[in-house]
Amino acid sequence: MSVTQVKEYLKQWGKDGAVLEFEASCATVELAAKVLGCEPARIAKCLALKRGDGCVLVVASGDARLKNSKFREHFGEKATMLRAEETEAKTGHAVGGVCPFAVPNPDVQVFLDISLKRFETVFPACGSSNSVVELTLGELAVCAKAVGWVDVCSHWNGE
Repeated sequence: MSVTQVKEYLKQWGKDGAVLEFEASCATVELAAKVLGCEPARIAKCLALKRGDGCVLVVASGDARLKNSKFREHFGEKATMLRAEETEAKTGHAVGGVCPFAVPNPDVQVFLDISLKRFETVFPACGSSNSVVELTLGELAVCAKAVGWVDVCSHWNGE
């Protein structure tokens, strides 16, 4: 999937014009924070995890780490990241540009981790390794069609 398709998807909320594209890579939390000039924690990384035969996307703060015990408690199974080829096949986005927008598979559910709640706005990717959009948490929840909030990460709160 491309940033063009994500922009088309975000158009329904009037957010297509808010997508930022850069010459430099934003493929990692550190790179995105450097390009944007913000703290890494405000980068909303999208984790693609196995869930049964499918997957689930968890959008978390850039400084958060997935905690297996919390994931297992919430989802009832071990947290296992998808391999790169699985990620693109199941989410429509390649690693480095994985985002919770325009996911072609309707069975993929998106959850937002509470690590994001510290910020008024965050920066998720937009389908490419050099694109982001700044959204409020409410906008992120709506545009991502998030199922809800989860608490499956640690390290961001001293835990």
